[in-house]
Amino acid sequence: MGFIIDQNRATDVEVVGGKAASLARLADTGFNPPAFFVISADGFRMGKNDPVAKTRLKTELKAALKALGPGPFAVRSSARQEDGAEHSHAGQFDTVLNVASDGVFSAARHVWASGFSETVQTYRRVKSGGAAEAPSIIVQRMIDAISAGVAFSADPVTGQRDRVMISAIAGLGEQLVSGEADGEDWVIGSAKIVISSLQNPVVLTPDQAQDVANLARRAQAEFGAPQDIEWAFDADGLHILQARPITTDLLPEAVDDQALTIFDNSNIVESYPGMVSPLTYSFALHIYSRVYRAFVGLLGVHRDTIAQNGAVFDNMLGRIDGRVYYNLVNWYRVLALLPGFSLNRAYMETMMGVSEPMPGEITDTIGPPPAEGFGKVVEYLKLAKAATALIWQAIRLPLTRKRFYGRLNAALHSGFDVATAAPSELAAEYRKIESTLLDRWDAPLINDFFCMIAFGASRNLMEKWLGPDGLLLHNDVMIGQGDIVSAEPAQRIAKMGAMVRKAGIADALASDGLAALDAHPEIAREIQSYLDKFGDRCTEELKLESIPLSDDPSTLLFAVAASAERENTARHHAKDPDWPALFPGRPVQRVLAKGIISWTKARVRDRENLRFERTRIFGHARRVFLAIGREFAARGLLAAQRDVFFLTTQEILGAIEGFSLSPDLKSIVDLRKTGDAASGQRPDPPERIQIRGPAIAPIWDDAATPVADNSATRTATGCSAGQVQAKACIIRDPRTQKLNPGDILVARHTDPGWIAVFSNASAIVVERGSLLSHSAIVARELGIPCVVGLKDATNWIADGEMLKVDGATGVVERCDAEL
Repeated sequence: MGFIIDQNRATDVEVVGGKAASLARLADTGFNPPAFFVISADGFRMGKNDPVAKTRLKTELKAALKALGPGPFAVRSSARQEDGAEHSHAGQFDTVLNVASDGVFSAARHVWASGFSETVQTYRRVKSGGAAEAPSIIVQRMIDAISAGVAFSADPVTGQRDRVMISAIAGLGEQLVSGEADGEDWVIGSAKIVISSLQNPVVLTPDQAQDVANLARRAQAEFGAPQDIEWAFDADGLHILQARPITTDLLPEAVDDQALTIFDNSNIVESYPGMVSPLTYSFALHIYSRVYRAFVGLLGVHRDTIAQNGAVFDNMLGRIDGRVYYNLVNWYRVLALLPGFSLNRAYMETMMGVSEPMPGEITDTIGPPPAEGFGKVVEYLKLAKAATALIWQAIRLPLTRKRFYGRLNAALHSGFDVATAAPSELAAEYRKIESTLLDRWDAPLINDFFCMIAFGASRNLMEKWLGPDGLLLHNDVMIGQGDIVSAEPAQRIAKMGAMVRKAGIADALASDGLAALDAHPEIAREIQSYLDKFGDRCTEELKLESIPLSDDPSTLLFAVAASAERENTARHHAKDPDWPALFPGRPVQRVLAKGIISWTKARVRDRENLRFERTRIFGHARRVFLAIGREFAARGLLAAQRDVFFLTTQEILGAIEGFSLSPDLKSIVDLRKTGDAASGQRPDPPERIQIRGPAIAPIWDDAATPVADNSATRTATGCSAGQVQAKACIIRDPRTQKLNPGDILVARHTDPGWIAVFSNASAIVVERGSLLSHSAIVARELGIPCVVGLKDATNWIADGEMLKVDGATGVVERCDAEL
């Protein structure tokens, strides 16, 4: 047997060493590493001072190099224990790169001799034991690398097996491997999720990083253990240069868990946009649990069934990187409890109102199968029972609403003074809010359900009876309910604006705030009257951490000042329908249409008015929690009053009532502050996130850069009639941005706290929302055009460009667009 072993025969570790055997296996299984051969360790012997080649080695080497092809070559070590599962010997032997054919012999002698270096002998004494021995030598064709590096199919530092760690460098990877240069780092998780990378990577593209990750996973699958690979890209693509086992201890391999959790924020983002505090999240989690238990009970689900699904109702939300999401799988489980689900599953799935359908593995495994035979009869009987209960609830709705207002006013006007209350009294006050209001949310719940049904049914009926004109009529007749509370702020802002304009103090009000009203007591009284009623309103008002107008009225003052600079303009107003003309010769349809529209308008009015009461309840809860924060800070339990927002409701109540787990609230707050600060610096996660297994730490792909849309016209949902052409103003945060009077408001989403901005808008365009969104309802009351659901509007529309909005048809036109 000669001293040269070609790659097809380099399989015996005892002969060719670990690295060469690994390369041979890679070549044999289709990984296509650069071609190589091996010089066995027996090819040299140690002379007096230097290695000496044995007879025939030079002749065999010359023939092997000729067969391998033109250089340059890499000359590497391959000792028997090198690249083993226990000891890698990484970096202990010498490597010589870019060696020409006539230099291979000299380089091989050098690598052979490195087996007896002091470095290797020290490594063996510490790690593997045994005497030093010469390695075999790999002679391998060099890659003209564009980029190169290393990849680990598991994290060798943390021991996590669910990710690939990549480090890349331009050109050859030797400087990276030797530690002479830092690499560009990537972390690729399962399902090709990029866990981390540079914001603007320069060495690898995302696709190349995925290719490297796949290569590392393939090597792991082939060798049956996590691998540390070296790789390189040249003009022909990706090559593996070597693979060896990861020798550091890894975490135990996790049991495979394919349970699917889906988070989606396509609806809830309007109520809870952006970062949400732990206190608000825990408060909302409780409310959703209680409210939807009551909701399915209202629709006929037995209380035993509700109790059996307690974990479902308690987990209808998720907090992902500080943002609130719906847990869609649990929402689907709740939907599957409803009577009639097995009769019309597809229709009921649309009630979830999300932008993407649920995957089949969820819809096919949750809920009863389609009803057949006698099962249909049973389901229809359940529906009939639920319908009877709903009719009774509709009849009792005025009484239910009256009792709800009674409980509400008793709670909010009890004379309880948060400023002087002790912690135990504050905890008792919150418990009273829970038991009398949050756990008995009947009137808003029932009215919201009937509002949704009535609005959709009346809209469909008008379209069926009157065609497209019926939809325009439906939008039009929803305007003009004078007793809807949502419209009152804009009306009062306009009134105060007129008073400020007459007094000539608009600039002073905007710059000096309330001090500008010292000489104008009548205006000051109007401002105070507004704050007395609407002081709990603010941007993102459902977040307990938001600062209400009562504490910071600056946005109100800016809106009044802006209104003062705007002359009253004619706006679209609803006209009473000419019912006889609309339904000539059809008296029954006329009476039905008029009655249904009238009842629907009442439900929409009550929905908005009850949501205002929700704001008052949340405002009272906010004051209670802030008072608890004050008391905790006074006792040294918290560093500052507002740190209370970084605790959950149970942690706060437990600290007072005695069931807390830890007295160290400051450490909990510090941990969450650090986490939320990091989350706040990251872009919003995508609208939908899917994760398998434990859902505690979802990961996701960064949102793809949207494709530029240069179209001049797009259509969404028109929900308030009228046409306006004016300048677009994109508002992302109404607390820091202003809308000039007469501009068209363009926003991702809005909430009742935007009313100060609404009052100056000539039209509204919103990315999110529906016909029953707050922006749509308020726009109808103000008589200004409104289009909702125009996806990516804030990117499609340029700030300051001329825009034309048709609130009836939903058409939005960019007048300055260049096609």
